[in-house]
Amino acid sequence: MAWTSSSSTRTGRDDGGIELFMTADAVGGVFQYALDLAGGLAAHDVRTTLALLGPPASEAQREVATNVPDLRLIQTGLPLDWLTDDLRSADDAAAAVAELANWHGAHVVHLNAPALACATYDVPVVAVLHSCLASWWDAVKQGELPDDFRWRTALTAHGVRCADAVVCPSAAFAASARKLYGRKPRVVHNGRTPPRAARLDHPAKLAFTAGRLWDEGKNVGVLDEAVPMMDVPLVAAGPLEGPNGANIVLPNIRTLGVIGERELRARLEGRPIFVSAALYEPFGLAVLEAAQAGCPLVLSDIPTFRELWDGAAQFVAPDDAHGFAGTVNRLVRDPLLRAAAGTAARTRSERYSTEAMASRMAEIYRSLRGAAAHKSGAAA
Repeated sequence: MAWTSSSSTRTGRDDGGIELFMTADAVGGVFQYALDLAGGLAAHDVRTTLALLGPPASEAQREVATNVPDLRLIQTGLPLDWLTDDLRSADDAAAAVAELANWHGAHVVHLNAPALACATYDVPVVAVLHSCLASWWDAVKQGELPDDFRWRTALTAHGVRCADAVVCPSAAFAASARKLYGRKPRVVHNGRTPPRAARLDHPAKLAFTAGRLWDEGKNVGVLDEAVPMMDVPLVAAGPLEGPNGANIVLPNIRTLGVIGERELRARLEGRPIFVSAALYEPFGLAVLEAAQAGCPLVLSDIPTFRELWDGAAQFVAPDDAHGFAGTVNRLVRDPLLRAAAGTAARTRSERYSTEAMASRMAEIYRSLRGAAAHKSGAAA
């Protein structure tokens, strides 16, 4: 392990609470999801050890983690399943995670990469499927999976079968997962705590987007094509290059690169028009953050966004650059429409709270732990 950090409130007592061992990575939204969940779980007497795989967390990410109650953060140095070179490396990583979970005295293991479930664990395992290569390929590329996707998909399928429970962040994505892997996941919507800062009096004269800009599934190229037709500039936050070598050039968008949560929240306070042309989005934390700030939403018309935001967003076909530009322009030119759209988004966002997410996940952990204890007692 490269480093370990702990919040000052961590107790480690055997007091009837749950010791949760959770995995995550620092590459995308899963890191923020894990921190939010861990913070919410503290109120449910769940103490979390968060083990990071893949590239190390940034100094800013580690600083945010120190403010999460009952959280221990460790960097494992283990590879992510979607960045490993072969099956053996993935299996070795899973075995190492299982050993770490046991060493840290976990009562329940929460894996944010189901492939890691392909190991022997002494306690119940919850696999949360935030995305997967097969569903990404189906939405973005289509056709037959390439070889490197095929064995990784088989690994994910094995993990889904091995886990004691499987969770997805939206019903739309859960339906795709069930079709791919033959198991019905439970649905627990992601949640975020809304910002406390007061909003600015006048909305910013710009459009905004955020996420892994290099990911073809985000479809940011369509937004770049739409910018010359917009009445306002488009600003984008997020990396232009991915750890897998993918990259994108966006000549018409003002790109900020990777920014911290504090800066992102500050930019959203201005209530810019938030735009996403994603072809693939199992949930979309950036959309939720924008909605919580009262930003009007202009989203691609895909099943996940319809499920979460129907009636609280403007929808455009993912490949329609003219449609995105026209919808943004209507909001810019009609202040009343823009204000109403922002209010609708903020109201809808109240459904997706950290507490709702944490409460549901704590319920799943306790049910699995209780079932495991009953099974152990029966065997004895």
